Amino acid sequence: MATFWWCVLGLLTCGYFALAGYDYGVGILLPGFEAGERRRRQTLGALGPFFLANEVWLVAAVGLLFGAFPHLEGKVFAGAYVLVVTMLLGLVTFTASMQLRSRRPDARRGAWTAGIVGGALVTALSWGLFLGNLVVGLPPVGDVLALFTPYAVLWGLGFVALFCLQGAAFLAVRAPAELAGRAARLARAFSAPVFAFLVIASVWGYFALHGVSVLGSGAVVLAFAAFAVTRAGLAVRRYRVALVGSMVLSACPALLVGTLRFPAVLVSARDTLTLEQAATAPETFAVLAWFAPPAVLVLLVVQWLTWRAHRGPVDQHSLLHF
Repeated sequence: MATFWWCVLGLLTCGYFALAGYDYGVGILLPGFEAGERRRRQTLGALGPFFLANEVWLVAAVGLLFGAFPHLEGKVFAGAYVLVVTMLLGLVTFTASMQLRSRRPDARRGAWTAGIVGGALVTALSWGLFLGNLVVGLPPVGDVLALFTPYAVLWGLGFVALFCLQGAAFLAVRAPAELAGRAARLARAFSAPVFAFLVIASVWGYFALHGVSVLGSGAVVLAFAAFAVTRAGLAVRRYRVALVGSMVLSACPALLVGTLRFPAVLVSARDTLTLEQAATAPETFAVLAWFAPPAVLVLLVVQWLTWRAHRGPVDQHSLLHF
């Protein structure tokens, strides 16, 4: 039973990174497009119908983590408390700035634009540092500087490049024609640092990590395959293929964390937590079985309908909320 719920948690977490990754990528890349207000609104308008729905995946994943694996939640949040706080600050800043930027047509928008860019950048860095620490093992509670090891910093910078690649691929599909070409060039430019991150992190991890499972190795192989699909899609101008490849690529780090040493789900400086030790009581799983599957199904259907309704590029007839 615990393995089933671990897979559900993995689905929600990977879904969050696959979808919300281009939210933060678009936010970081916003200064890379023309400074005119019309261009900025078109860039944000391409993202507008999706970004709140994408964040729901994180809410669902955290809710399931609290309910199904409370012992894991306590250890993870205690060991990386600083990164969790910075991540939340980035998320709140990004989301609030997106929604408030165009609320008043006559207002100045420079501060809100800075909030979008800064919030997205802080969120991407925090997620990279957070997952990098989970891969290498959480340091002792209270040792803040130990969260910023060279390997974790590599993951932080790698996540910024990864989300920028995904955001640029998204804009190549959804942005107006006059912006799509610029987005495609940015996606190609970010391919090199993303590939460097994959290679360096994999080689470094090969020599530094121990007890890696076959599933963890498979997640690494999948990441390289997804990158190859992304790069091929960009090369032949099949931008929807490139977007799908980048979405799978963004989900691979979360998949790696969940499978790296399975059935061990957390390694820290003091101990190792297995899946059975992290899981809640069977009675709680029975309660979750009544609510979680319908909720996940609704989430999948709504996400599919949202994309289907807004799958075309932004044009002069599109309603720009942001």
